Order: sequence, then C-alpha cells, then structure tokens
Amino acid sequence: MTEYTPKERLYRALRKQQIDRMPAVCFTQTATVEQMEACGAYWPEAHADAEKMATLAGAGHTEAGFEAVRVPFDITAEAEHFGCGIKAGDLKQQPSVIKHVVKNMEDLEKLKGYSLKEGRIAIILEAVKILSEKYGKELPIIGSMIGPFSLAQHINGDAWFGNLFTGEEIVPALLDFCADFNVEYAKAMVENGADTIAIIDPTASYELIGGEFYEKYALPYHKKIADAMKELDVATVLHICGNTTNGLSIMDRAGVNAISVDQRVDIKTATGNVENAIIVGNIDPVAVLWNGTPEEVAEASKKVLDAGVGLLTVGCGIVSMTPTANLRKMVECTINHKY
Repeated sequence: MTEYTPKERLYRALRKQQIDRMPAVCFTQTATVEQMEACGAYWPEAHADAEKMATLAGAGHTEAGFEAVRVPFDITAEAEHFGCGIKAGDLKQQPSVIKHVVKNMEDLEKLKGYSLKEGRIAIILEAVKILSEKYGKELPIIGSMIGPFSLAQHINGDAWFGNLFTGEEIVPALLDFCADFNVEYAKAMVENGADTIAIIDPTASYELIGGEFYEKYALPYHKKIADAMKELDVATVLHICGNTTNGLSIMDRAGVNAISVDQRVDIKTATGNVENAIIVGNIDPVAVLWNGTPEEVAEASKKVLDAGVGLLTVGCGIVSMTPTANLRKMVECTINHKY
C-alpha cells in the first residue's frame, strides 16, 4: 500500500478514502506547559504574537508527535474582535469572555464593516501563514474558530438563551452575522495556508438546546461554513461539547467531513448514528490524558479504537498541564493501530 505524507493521509482520511494508517492529529486545543517550556513560547503571550503562536503550535508536532499543526489555542479572539471584554488568562488558563456587546439590533449594526486585518484575528492569520510556510508541504495546517452559535452567545451574553427561547429577532440576525464572519474568516485562513478548518461550537450542544433548536439555530449555519469550504476542497471538523449522541444524525446533515465527540459519547453508538461524517475522538482529556498514566492512555485508546472510531484523538481541548508522555502514548497508539 502507498505510504502517504501526513498531509495526504489526513486529506484522504477525512474524505473516507483509502489510507495506509490512521493519522495522529488533534483538532482541539493542543498546547501544554511542557510544550511551552520546550519551545520557549508561553501563554498568555502566545495568544497575541504570531511568531510565538506558531512556535507553540509547532511544539505540538515536535514534542507530542501530532502529525499536524493547529492554531489558535482559545475561542475568544472572535468575540474580542467585535469588542467583547476578555480576561487574558495566564500560563495555565486560556482567555475567557467577560463582557458582551450586543443587546439589540442597533448594537448589531455597529459591528458591521469589520476588518480581518486587525487585532488578534490578523495575528492568528499570520500564524497560519508562518506555519504553512514552515510545515505546509508535509503537515496538515488546521485553522480553528469558534462556531456561529457560541460566538453569538459570546456577543449577546446572558440574554442569549432567553432570546432564543422567546424567538427574538436578534437571534437569526446575529446568527447570520456570525456565520458570514465564520465563512470570511475560514476563507482567509485557507488563503494563508490552512487546509482543514475546525469549528468549535460548545454551546450548540444537544445537551443544552436539544434537537429542535439545534436543527433550527445551529445546523443551517454549520452547513453554511461546510458548504463554503467544500467549494475550496477544504475539510471541516465540527466539535460540540457534551453528550451529543442523540443529536449526531442532525449534526451529520451539516455536511462536515468529521464530527468530534467528547468522552461522554459511546463511540460504537456514535458511528451508527451518522452516515456521512467520520467520528473522531474521544479520549478523556482530564481523567486519562491529564491525570492518567501512559499505560492508562494506551488502555483507553485501545477501547476507543476497538469501538470503531474513525480517527483517534482527544475528546475536548487538551488540558495545559497534560504530560507530554501521555500525548505521545496516544499518538503511538494511533500510528500503530491496524485497520
């Protein structure tokens, strides 16, 4: 069988084409303190400096062994771009959104006319370009962004779910705005060298909003991003937190190449609930990867692989204190897996 480069292997795997072995990649947050110490690029500076961001992203490959590089490390840059207040985070904690900016349609109008050439969005795009120039011939370049539903919630704040349930006009208007931004941002990532787009949309979880609301307020907007990327032959991976088992058949209609599931999802059941996307996941990032041993990582990996996962990886973002040895063990299990 042909031996593929990591870039070719992930391209083919996400399109259900024949491959020589499973790719060892992570679509969610990759950075750890041990990686920071190894490469000299640390949080929080690496969130706002393109060179440091790219250096730390590269450490996921050189230190942990992931066969791809991915930026950024958090899901607040988009909200910050539209004026939301951000708590910067520190060496171990990611930034978080602490202030929201849209209460009504008039506030939303003020956000239009934005530029991707400003702020942290521009920095992330530059980091994608740096990574593409350094690794792009061999490794996949994964550009990640918050999904439209969660971005809308960041922008609208505590009122979001109330507005959702009462059917306020701000809801579809804000979702349209966010999805259009997502598409423009994804296209800019691709122009700078990204070949895979990860959509991280935690608050669109089936556990939070149920199937009916997901179908109405998340599915069309995820599909909009996936459709735009298909035109560019760019794969999309959708990650939504929580036990999404009962919503997977709806999520599958978004047209993404892969659905990333967290540790609460039963892999065998999940693979039976989708027809189009592959299921990726779902090693527990806390109990196994952070607090476990390499032996426990190997045991958990075998269980997920035996259940028929499409691609073995983390069930959510990697905890910053995760030992490199545990990540390497997961990578080793992935590479050595026999189809």
